[in-house]
Amino acid sequence: MPYPARLNPHLEGAREHSKAWARGMDMIDVPQHGTVIWTEHDLDSHDYALLCAYTHPDAGAEELDLITDWYVWVFYFDDHFLELYKRTGDIDSARTYLDRLALFMPAEGEITATPENPVERGLTDLWNRTVPHRSAGWRRRFVESTKALLEESLWELANINEGRLSNPIEYVEMRRKVGGAPWSANLVEHSVHAEVPDEIAASRPMEVLRDCFADSVHLRNDLFSYQREVQDEGELSNGVLVFEEFLGLTTQQAADAVNDLITSRLHQFEHTALTEVPALFDEHGVDPAARAATFAYVKGLQDWQSGGHEWHLRSSRYMNEGALAARGGPDLGGTSGLGTSAARIFSSVLATAPQRLRAYSSTPFRAVDVPRPAVDVPFPLRLSPHLGTCRVRNVDWARRTGFLDGVVWDERKLRAADLPLCAAGIHPDATADTLDVTSDWLTWGTYADDYYPVVFGATRDLTAAKAYNLRLSAFMPVDDSPMPIPATALEAGLADLWPRTTADMTPENRRAVRRAVDSMTSSWLWELANQAQNRIPDPIDYVEMRRRTFGSDLTMSLSRFSHGRSVPPALYRTRPVQAIEHSATDVACLINDLYSYRKEIQYEGELHNAVLVVRNFLDCPEERAFAVVTDLVHARLAEFEHAAAIELPALFRDYDVAADVQEMLLGYVGEFRDWMAGILNWHENVGRYTETELRYHPVAASVLGGPSGIGTSSLRISSLLPAGR
Repeated sequence: MPYPARLNPHLEGAREHSKAWARGMDMIDVPQHGTVIWTEHDLDSHDYALLCAYTHPDAGAEELDLITDWYVWVFYFDDHFLELYKRTGDIDSARTYLDRLALFMPAEGEITATPENPVERGLTDLWNRTVPHRSAGWRRRFVESTKALLEESLWELANINEGRLSNPIEYVEMRRKVGGAPWSANLVEHSVHAEVPDEIAASRPMEVLRDCFADSVHLRNDLFSYQREVQDEGELSNGVLVFEEFLGLTTQQAADAVNDLITSRLHQFEHTALTEVPALFDEHGVDPAARAATFAYVKGLQDWQSGGHEWHLRSSRYMNEGALAARGGPDLGGTSGLGTSAARIFSSVLATAPQRLRAYSSTPFRAVDVPRPAVDVPFPLRLSPHLGTCRVRNVDWARRTGFLDGVVWDERKLRAADLPLCAAGIHPDATADTLDVTSDWLTWGTYADDYYPVVFGATRDLTAAKAYNLRLSAFMPVDDSPMPIPATALEAGLADLWPRTTADMTPENRRAVRRAVDSMTSSWLWELANQAQNRIPDPIDYVEMRRRTFGSDLTMSLSRFSHGRSVPPALYRTRPVQAIEHSATDVACLINDLYSYRKEIQYEGELHNAVLVVRNFLDCPEERAFAVVTDLVHARLAEFEHAAAIELPALFRDYDVAADVQEMLLGYVGEFRDWMAGILNWHENVGRYTETELRYHPVAASVLGGPSGIGTSSLRISSLLPAGR
């Protein structure tokens, strides 16, 4: 914990106020359906005022009272939901209960419903005291995070009823929502009176800060609450338990691994705040006042981290006897009390230094020896009958656009990549023309993925790469505005693909496709920045960015628009559909990492591969990391099947989805099955990853009399850049 905890001087007033408020809401000693949720002793010993005084040390007295009331409410909700629904498994009543809470959270206008229990009464009071003072953008974010906090409790309940333990990727994603840290981040903005500007609130750096904050808060809570949740409550939503079962560890080993993940997320938080946020300000022209507000928010998140840790050491809500003594408290003769958390910072930084340094210690181009991947995708492979002719047209298209330049690719590398085979598997029912478009998009994206490291990685010129991304966006007009004249093969390819893809689309759908392409190209800048620093990514950041670098958003946006406009956009934002999308995407990304591991590590000096990321994080042998990633593929496959077979039918019932929309969404699921089967088949049969192809490179094979070998391709890079660069 690299930040000292500080205590708000208004603590005693908040304690007195919050107890009176909770009593007035009937949260103390008042039975709910025959069960007393909290006694006065429970509230006193949990000491939520101490939590808020530590996590909001600079809040004024009135503001601290309000924040404390919010936390009393949210913890009461958690225990209320546990006693009435988790222990009974009554998921239908739980759903009705949660649906009503939405009535007391209007983004606009007044609450008109009448509260019927302490949770509804508390929410009504808090909403009216908080929301009118904030901007429309903040209210929108707060509504979303509060709804997620409440509604995703059903996910935990469903898992308990099924006895189902989530996989690590699923767990981290869902814990953010149900754990409430994004909700806490919104309250940090409120307490420091400094809102993040709307123009950057949804940007990658701000999302990363929020997610790192959330993951650190939730995983820390899992460490402290393991005994209470797993042994007393029969809870399955705990990161230590997830790591135990998935990695086959003892409880203590799993706790150590979770602790390492917390440290990794805090390192990622620092890295993003120091290296990405300032550049974000410049990119969006954020004024000085908004910059100061954003950094006040960042400091507020840091205060929450350290303050939340101190509270967990002290609160009787968790079975943490001896925790303070183990950290140098009075039982061991050490210092304790206000301000002494700062004394632990040096030892904390020293203890975590090996993990921090390991992330920057990768040796490029080292020899690797791993087995052939053993992945089982249990879906039948179907191939388009147009594959043969598509292969011929794809080579012609690549030649016309200039991809066969002899620096990044030549015809041999294109044929070895055999992107039409991938297209034929992921779109087996496509017409010949549509298959050509799919194949050409795959070719464009794969060529670009090879192009960026060669052109911009060798020179470390991130400014030029960013400018090039902006130029690519000009070849994707939403309206009928003219494109620039293409100056490179990538630009020529995009100029050809864009009208063939979007001719029949609405401006709204074109805009979505352009966002998807921009997301993919911007993720390559993230890779270039890591490569320049020789920095192996944090495991969670890697998984989430891998979806972008793989082009998943582009694939899904094109697939969605093939269904027409009959599927309500809100359905795509639901948890079951997102679970289907994310799990299928991760299967494809991780399959690629397994098959390309040797190519990327030994021959390209790459850092962005799940096997390397796992090996670095777990500090384990290569073979162990390879096995863990293989297990992750199969775990995500199992999650995909569970979401399709169990959660999607429940979604149809809960949302009263029309039959034709159900059919379209089931077709969407079928497309993902084809997608995963086709991608595995492509990796199994393509020449891109064979030993013969790995040893071949156009520059090295050149017979033009120029230099060859590692690094010499940069001598010919200038020919690939637009004129004037």
